[in-house]
Amino acid sequence: MPRPNLGERAPDFTLPNAEGRPVRLGELLAEKVVVLFFYPKDETAGCTVEACAFRDASEDFTAAGAEVVGVSRDDAASHTRFAANHKLPFTLLSDADGSVHALYGVRTRLGFLRDRVTFVIDRSGTVRKVFTSMIDMRGHVQSSLPVVRELVGRATPSR
Repeated sequence: MPRPNLGERAPDFTLPNAEGRPVRLGELLAEKVVVLFFYPKDETAGCTVEACAFRDASEDFTAAGAEVVGVSRDDAASHTRFAANHKLPFTLLSDADGSVHALYGVRTRLGFLRDRVTFVIDRSGTVRKVFTSMIDMRGHVQSSLPVVRELVGRATPSR
């Protein structure tokens, strides 16, 4: 399936979290803007940098009114270890069969390289930002946070 573009509706889905409980995108959007990031694999170098960048900015995302959610094909046990090892405060979802990856046009290239894509989805379910980079791990955070702040109309907090 093609990747949802800016201004298009984000496909709804339900996936299990690290505790095995189902999490539905539509329910999250009823409460907050969602920053949905697809990453290739728990505990790999690039994915750890990306997840830790989201961790380090988690208070900023929360203050701006957003929920960060990571999705990979890893199972719940892997997500539990990954979150514990790196003190990740956000939800990790397991897409073991790749069906949600397909819904969002997140592909595997050359048979083993999975895309790294972040979507900012507003509360109406509309995609407001798509950022793709296999090498700029921190860019996923840097490109998403200003969009979230703009969507909810909050100023950048002073430090």
